[in-house]
Amino acid sequence: MEDNLLAKGSEKQKVTWDGFGEEMKKIFWIAGPMAIVTVSQSLLQVVSLMMVGHLADELYLSGAALAISLAAVTGFSVITGMASGLETICGQAYGAQQYKKFGVQTYSAIFSLTIVCLPLTFIWINMEKILVSIGQDPLIAHEAGKFLIWLLPALFAYAIMGPIVRYFQMQSLTLPMLGISCVTLCIHIPLCWALVFKTALNNIGGALAMSISLWLNVIFLGLYMRYSPACAKTRAPITMELFQGIWEFLRFAIPSAVMICMEWWSFELLILLSGLLPNPQLETSVLSVCLNTISTLFAIPLGISAAASTRISNELGAGNPHAARVAMLGAISFAIMEATVVSGTLFFCRRVFGYVFSNEKEVVDYVTAMAPLVCISVILDSVQGVLSGVARGCGWQHIGVYVNLGAFYLCGIPVAASLAFLAKMRGKGLWIGVQVGAFVQCILLSTITSCIDWEQQAMKAKKRLFNSEISADNGLV
Repeated sequence: MEDNLLAKGSEKQKVTWDGFGEEMKKIFWIAGPMAIVTVSQSLLQVVSLMMVGHLADELYLSGAALAISLAAVTGFSVITGMASGLETICGQAYGAQQYKKFGVQTYSAIFSLTIVCLPLTFIWINMEKILVSIGQDPLIAHEAGKFLIWLLPALFAYAIMGPIVRYFQMQSLTLPMLGISCVTLCIHIPLCWALVFKTALNNIGGALAMSISLWLNVIFLGLYMRYSPACAKTRAPITMELFQGIWEFLRFAIPSAVMICMEWWSFELLILLSGLLPNPQLETSVLSVCLNTISTLFAIPLGISAAASTRISNELGAGNPHAARVAMLGAISFAIMEATVVSGTLFFCRRVFGYVFSNEKEVVDYVTAMAPLVCISVILDSVQGVLSGVARGCGWQHIGVYVNLGAFYLCGIPVAASLAFLAKMRGKGLWIGVQVGAFVQCILLSTITSCIDWEQQAMKAKKRLFNSEISADNGLV
């Protein structure tokens, strides 16, 4: 009996490591293009901020930076988080070859997220009043409010683009997204330059350029989805059946959104707290530069995270728990390599990268002092990003909610506020505190991931798909 168990253990180990090299290739061909796609989409915001930052008035940069941060907090993070619920549903459905369910769930997500945008629109329209009421500088609040109103079309573009991106991602159709994202970015750069510097729009020209570019991205992706033969098997017709998938989508979308938003909001909260520090324009500008830097660099681990989520959910849906475990190991290996290279590069460039965002020497010097802390953020983001992808692939986002709640809001934010205001460390204190929360998050996610029973996860995926298929059939009877 004992010999049989040992033999099974050796066979399981052999299955894991024999497929490791092949799995690394699969992850690379998903993660590489997805990283570039994410970078291209993030650069739409960064380019707009850079253009506005080179206007004569520093107030424009502060207002635009605050507006983009608030757009992320109150809009983009919610939409992105909810769309991530598809990584469980569609990923496992694709692995199980339930292609009709795959397409219908994509339409259910687009409809649901468009409805979610309606209350978010009301918040954006009234953002100037909200900012003034909580003690923000009235001049910065006014500029941020104007910028957000011109960003409203971008919010609805996100609601459509998020599900479509997952539609392509879970089929490993990353090259079309890569080409479309790069084309959109190439259009955005001269468009933003023209609207900011060659019209009377000034800073709000950056917001209008973002809105136009995001809608172009949506249109290009939608046309490819509609007419490409590569999407033929998952291109379900739009019928009333999409309403039947709303509840299943929300069951994963809501915890996905809470999981992602809790972490995202903790970083964006730094911008609001920085407005309460002495010299708020300097503090807000510097922390915005640092936040935009790590947000852009996070695109790389986010690509690896997308690959991990795709491969794990596909294999669990197909009933291959050992392959799912190999995918997890491969993704973590890539994350470690990426964190080493990127953080090292950023540290050696710490004295110059501030000039990308501003010509003000005071801002650049402050950014240089913050650079080592930003490097630590890059490392922690790489680890937690991939582990979060594992969570989405398995479908236990609800556990991630409790992890992020404890790590950031019971630990990180209180430490950040104490260091910034009580210890008088200003922006550095805010950043250190949130990194304490990120470190706790990585420890907790690592512990949970190491305890995953992959056979059990595969059985749960099969049960979930089987039950939903029966429910759908009953609903059509």
